[in-house]
Amino acid sequence: QVQLVESGGGLVQAGGSLRLSCAVSGRIFSSSVMGWYRQAPGKQRELVAGISTNGKTNYADSVKGRFTISRDNTKNTVYLQMDSLEPEDTGVYYCNARLGGLTPRQYEGQGTQVTVSS
Repeated sequence: QVQLVESGGGLVQAGGSLRLSCAVSGRIFSSSVMGWYRQAPGKQRELVAGISTNGKTNYADSVKGRFTISRDNTKNTVYLQMDSLEPEDTGVYYCNARLGGLTPRQYEGQGTQVTVSS
């Protein structure tokens, strides 16, 4: 059974840092494109950062230069290092795994709350 478990969220002051982790079980990690999405109050859900199976990354314009996504295939874990946090980064962050092929599948965690105070 596939399970994604996020951790590392919390309350931080503007300018601070947090590191989110997402542990993936179920033998899909190395084959999955991993991403972090966020849902902010009153805003549309957006892709914050993504990383391919070979380590290529992409970021939302709003977080470029401040956030870093990485993956450790030996630990089946994806990380999101968030620096220089801003109040606008507040939201629930979700870890997402996408598998391609003939039967594309997608899995997501339960989310972790990030709150940045001004």
